[in-house]
Amino acid sequence: MSQLASGGFLEPIKEHINSGKSFMGICVGLQALFRTSEEAPDVKGLGLIPVSLKKFDSSNKSVPHIGWNSAIFAENKSYYGLNPRSKYYYVHSYAAPLDTTALQTQGWKVATGKYQDETFIGALGKGNVFATQFHPEKSGQAGLRVLDAFLKGKEIEELPASDLSSARDGLTRRIIACLDVRTNDDGDLVVTKGDQYDVREKFGAEGKGQVRNLGKPVDMAKKYYQEGADEVTFLNITSYRNCPLADVPMLEVLRQTSETVFVPLTIGGGIKDTTDTDGTVVSALNVAKIYFKSGADKVSIGSDAVIAAEEYYASGRKLSGKTAIETISNAYGKQAVVISVDPRRIYVSSPEDTTHHTFETKFPNEQGQKYCWFQCTIKGGREGRDFDVKQLIEAVEAMGAGEILLNCIDKDGTNSGFDLELINDVKSFTTIPVIASSGAGNPEHFAEVFEKTATDAALGAGMVRKSIYWISSFWYGYQANFLYKQFHRGTYAVSDVKKHLRDGGFLIREVE
Repeated sequence: MSQLASGGFLEPIKEHINSGKSFMGICVGLQALFRTSEEAPDVKGLGLIPVSLKKFDSSNKSVPHIGWNSAIFAENKSYYGLNPRSKYYYVHSYAAPLDTTALQTQGWKVATGKYQDETFIGALGKGNVFATQFHPEKSGQAGLRVLDAFLKGKEIEELPASDLSSARDGLTRRIIACLDVRTNDDGDLVVTKGDQYDVREKFGAEGKGQVRNLGKPVDMAKKYYQEGADEVTFLNITSYRNCPLADVPMLEVLRQTSETVFVPLTIGGGIKDTTDTDGTVVSALNVAKIYFKSGADKVSIGSDAVIAAEEYYASGRKLSGKTAIETISNAYGKQAVVISVDPRRIYVSSPEDTTHHTFETKFPNEQGQKYCWFQCTIKGGREGRDFDVKQLIEAVEAMGAGEILLNCIDKDGTNSGFDLELINDVKSFTTIPVIASSGAGNPEHFAEVFEKTATDAALGAGMVRKSIYWISSFWYGYQANFLYKQFHRGTYAVSDVKKHLRDGGFLIREVE
């Protein structure tokens, strides 16, 4: 609101609304209609609605509220395409609490969402004004239907009675598809998959193998979206040292993906202060800005977050205001910054043997050590630091991070399930959302992590994989190597994971 005011936009917006011309607000566009917000009490909104925005209570749930939730209109009618059975993508820390008296007195039509014990306004409208707290452009076909209805003026439509009676409100279990993207040895941008962060085929002692190639990034992102992925994450695990920043191949991947994939997109890798090929220094904020303009909704920061956190403690827990986390979250909101944590388990005999945050594990090592801590790593897991996960997460939360992508090097590529102990430990001391990652091998693992931990989302990488078989034979005195590929025995799609969760009673977003 301050930026709108300083830019001289508030009066033109008010004039547009008062003229009777159609107006649609999305996310902060809805919040701007209200009187004030706890976030900045001295900054006034447009004041169309005499209600103040409040922050969600983080004592019993994660904040920001991120994920797919309802927008239910009390009457069994569709208001600008809204359907009580649909789910829409929300990402916000502050919300408009339901004040029925104030809203009804002024004649507002209201659709509500529910985040555990708090009911909030998911969408509202009156006359020429319509606004959504959720992002319709990131809400799949359900969101596109809302946009289409608004543009065509389809305000009210009747719905079958079964739609309202069968609706389940509340936040769904979020399934995120992750694509590890890098250039192969031929210079092609491909989706790959690591085995404890090693993305090359293992061919014994004879030398390194080729980069695993599981497909083209744009095609696979579209495939996952069509199967029901709630978000798509691109982890860019290559570098483009000789490529101008504006021409980085991942930018085109994001642009093309955004044309057909209407769920949130996260990009990780290279979000840091950078020197371009012409010698120009580009700040992390401007790097993020380029990715956002190309279609990304969130950026993921890995190694640089660890370095920034170490400096945070070295300065006596003082915020510099200059880190990538701080500058990006201040400009775009904390929900735009995801911290990718790459830890490995370190065993000790007793908590007194280390200064780091430990817990007693149910899985002692071969030496019988039953306590462990999780060491943060950088450089794709190649370098361990004298720094633990608790230190990192508490630091980045103070800097303004909005979400944690919690990987586990020990579990990566094992298909043995998520590290439940690590996830539960992290959830015990952080209030921002956590995405469980590393180790998923079948739909049961997703059900297990939602049942046995308080994780906010679960991520799977390479859900459709290929098995690699290396066969050596001798022919005419020469060793010939033949590589055979077939779909992995027990291959699963996102839709299989969703079906398993639905059958288990978990609330999910259905594909429309």
